This record gives sequence, structure tokens and C-alpha cells, in this order.
Amino acid sequence: MSTFLQSSLSHEIFSSFPMLFFTIFPLFLISLFFIIKWYFSNSVTTRNSPPSPPRLPLLGNLHQLGLFPHRSLQNLSHKYGPLMLLYFGKVPVLVVSSADAASKVMKTHDLVFSDRPQRKIFDILLYGSKDVASCAYGEYWRQVRSLSVLHLLSNKRVQSYHHVREEETLRMMEYIKECCSSASPLNLNDLCSTITNDIICRVAFGKRYREGREMKLQEALSHKAEKCAKYLDEFMEQVIEEHISRWSDGDVSVDSEDQNDFVDVLLSVQKTNAIGFPIDRTVIKAMILDIFVAGTDTTYTVLEWAMTELLRHETVMHKLQDEVRTVVGNKTHVTEEDLVNMNYLKAVIKETLRLHLPVPLLIPRKCMENIKLDGYDIAAGTHVIINAWAIARDPSSWEQPLEFKPERFMNSSIEFKGLDFELIPFGAGRRGCPGVVFAIAVNELVLANLVYQFDWKLADAVEGKDLDMSETFGLTLHRKYPLLAVATKYDRNR
Repeated sequence: MSTFLQSSLSHEIFSSFPMLFFTIFPLFLISLFFIIKWYFSNSVTTRNSPPSPPRLPLLGNLHQLGLFPHRSLQNLSHKYGPLMLLYFGKVPVLVVSSADAASKVMKTHDLVFSDRPQRKIFDILLYGSKDVASCAYGEYWRQVRSLSVLHLLSNKRVQSYHHVREEETLRMMEYIKECCSSASPLNLNDLCSTITNDIICRVAFGKRYREGREMKLQEALSHKAEKCAKYLDEFMEQVIEEHISRWSDGDVSVDSEDQNDFVDVLLSVQKTNAIGFPIDRTVIKAMILDIFVAGTDTTYTVLEWAMTELLRHETVMHKLQDEVRTVVGNKTHVTEEDLVNMNYLKAVIKETLRLHLPVPLLIPRKCMENIKLDGYDIAAGTHVIINAWAIARDPSSWEQPLEFKPERFMNSSIEFKGLDFELIPFGAGRRGCPGVVFAIAVNELVLANLVYQFDWKLADAVEGKDLDMSETFGLTLHRKYPLLAVATKYDRNR
């Protein structure tokens, strides 16, 4: 019976095969036609596009990014060149991997490449991308950029918060001293994160937010976007209402030039219309969150990698300690006035920024019009990713690019402020980060005090050459594993 059914079924299938073939095959051809058409035609049709690796339908080149896109893109650029066209889905993405190409994008044709691609995550977290970093290029961007540069992150304003940096640094040093007696290992990742969080919270909000029921703002970022946005908005509303209440009570004068924190500054600007255009509460919240999120994570990343490299390279550590201790003399701690004379400290931070860029792939840009770039046709709407990590390790710009050698900067004019495209950790041009001065002020003071007040060694007798240097890729490039080290209080009288 079974054999009979199988035979009958086979007969029915094969007898109907011609009908099935002529019904399905045209549909297959039509589908194939549209897949091929999609593959070879997209929003950008140019006569001479940059070199591009083969891509898959629908995915484009997304499958080639891997867990560490900055490394994957560097490898692809070795084959396809410093200007390379990829497709994320059907979105064309120009990847820039050399200092010369980066200069042409962020200097020669900076205006054309000054827009930002729209990102849903930024719209959710930053009130429709109303912050400086992610908002679209145009009049609104010019207004909030000016507000940020002139009122929040100017040299004068940054210097006015020196007492906050020094007080929080001293608190950190006192904590480390307490741990010295037990000789127990310290988690330097946590310490660097905590002090950066405390400094920026005090500067932005007027007080620390990490104890008791007040949860760290950074922890909120681990939630889903909508939940995180709700938490952050509730927090910001609470902070703003507290500041308005202080003003009502007369604790802060709206007319005072020496405001306590960034919220005070923005509320004062809003009340007096000091910049010639109105800002609402949404703008205030977006700008404060932008500074907090961008400033905290990137700043402490530099500290943790600097200490990592110093613990791996004893000679560099001792040379830095000699400089700092010579400059400071018999004082109990390093002040910001001392930093002016610490050239090797500045070289160590530059070299850390070169090897361990906090944001390896700069925030994407978007081309606003059709343009020729190095002979290639770049169409309007093309997204642009600048692989600053690959540029900082380019052997055509750096000798022994994979080695940690601060000495390379001792007789070098190269800076990281956006004029030298071999080193662009903060970006460059119109969309460069306005918080450079603030970030470096924190890094220099904290690092100088760490190496001045203590001698350091890795925990568990680990040798520097054996230290695991694995990374974890997220918004910023952190160490994958905690940096555990033992501190011994430095005896200035020995």
C-alpha cells in the first residue's frame, strides 16, 4: 500500500512538473532581476566610484565588519586603498583610512562633509538629535555649537573648574592611600571611571551622582534605548527643577558670571537670551547629556589605557615619575600650575591617544552634494566613516607604529587638536569635538597625581609583557579585562 501511494504521488508530481515549471520559473526570473538590479543600482550611481570589495544582496558589506570594525576596515583598506566604498545594506559608505584623505574630507572639503546621518538611537536618547554632536548641519547646529564653545567649553570656563578637578583628584588619592596599607589590588578601570564621573557630574550638574539611591548615569546607558531615555529624561528634569529652585531661593544669581555648573550657565543663557536665539528645556537637556555621555566615557578610557601602557613599560613609567617628582618637589600633590612644565607627561598622553583612540571610528559624516575626491565621484547622501584608529597606526606616518614610544612626541610639532591629520582622536574641522581642553585637563591632572604619589606594579606578579591587551568594542574602546594593580605610597624623603 505504501509503495502504491509513493508511486501514485510521484506520478502526480512529475505529470504536473511542466505546469509548475512554467508557473514558478517566471516568478524566479522576475525576483532575480530585481535582486540584480538592486545589487548594481543604489542611491548612488557614479561614473568613477572608489574601489569597493564585493558585496552581498541586502547585506552589502555588513558581514565584513566583524566584532571590531576599526580593525576589519583597516584590513580592507590595505587591499582597496585609503578611500574605499562599502555598502551597509544599500547605504553607500565612504571609508577614509589615511591622513591625506582625512585632510581632504575634514579640511579641503569640510563644508561638503559636515552633515550627520540620521540615527534612531540619537533621536531617542538626545531629544531628536538636538545635541551638538549628532544634529544635522545648518543654522541650528551653528547656534548650539556657538553656545557650547563660547559658554560651556571655552578655555576660561574650563579653567574656572580647576578647583573641582583638584578636589576630586585629592579624594581619589586619599582612597588609594587607604588601600595601600592592605596591599590589596586596585581596579584602575573602576577608579578612572569613578573620578571622571564625579568631576563631570559636579561640573555639569553641581554635585556627584553615584551614591545611595542616585544611580550612576553611566549605568543607565546599559538599558534598552527607550528605557534609558525615559530614565535620563526624568533625571534631567529633576536636576533642572533643583537648579530653578535654588535660583528662586536666591542661592544662585542669574546675573552672576561665575555660575556653579553647566545647568546654571544654560538656564542663565535661556533667561537672558544671551546668544540671540531662544533655547528651550529640550535643548538644555540634550546639550548636557551630550557633554556627560561623551565626556565621561572617552576621558576615563584615556586614563585606563595610559596606566596600562605605563605598567607594561617600566622605563617609561620611571621616566614620567622622575619628571613629575622633579617639577613638584616636596609638595603633597600635583596642582594644575605644575602641569605646564611636564612635557613628558604630555607626550605620554599623546602617545596613549595615538595607540588607543577612545573613539576609533569618528562619528559618521554625510556628503551634502556630489563631489570629486581624489578623482573619485562621491555622490550626495554618501555616509563617511573616518578610521582614526587606522590613521594613527599608519606606517607611512609613524615609525614603529605599534610600539608605545612617547619620545616620538618630544621633538614633534604634531598635536591632537585637529590641525595634524596623522592624529585626530577628537576629529577635526567643523564637526571636531569642542571638549578637547576639558578632557585633557582631567587626564593630565589625574595621571600626574597617580604617578607622583604612588609607585605601581601589576597584581599577582604579572609581568608587563604578559598583560592581556584585549579590547571590547562599544561606543568607546575599553580594556576587555580589568586593570588590577597594587599601589605603594611614594616616600618623598627617601
